[in-house]
Amino acid sequence: MDEPPQMQRSRELEPPPGSFLTGLLRGIRRRCPGCGRSHLFSRYVTVVPNCPDCGLETSAYRADDAPPYFTIFVVGHVVIPGMLLLEQNFHPEPWVHMVTWVPMTLLLTLALLPPIKGAVIGAQWALRMKS
Repeated sequence: MDEPPQMQRSRELEPPPGSFLTGLLRGIRRRCPGCGRSHLFSRYVTVVPNCPDCGLETSAYRADDAPPYFTIFVVGHVVIPGMLLLEQNFHPEPWVHMVTWVPMTLLLTLALLPPIKGAVIGAQWALRMKS
């Protein structure tokens, strides 16, 4: 006996076993975790409600505070050692730190937030963590 088309479609959207890495990598590339073809975001970090290619309801995966936390964690582990190495080796004036580390912190944060948010959504998809 054949399943109704709705049941077949919902099974297609389910992540296959062992797809955690797939979901994570598709999210990092800011693609739909289900199919990997369409964009995950309509704007900077605004998640599209549904994937236009596979129909996955991407708005059901809520990233909330995890992406900013992970972004701060990564940026801090890049900026702080650099800041300490610069100070210990060259003892620059305070303005050198300001013109070096403030822009670097802002650029890294803005560059890393979308892929990290995509990775969190991809991981949620792989682990079937809908809200």
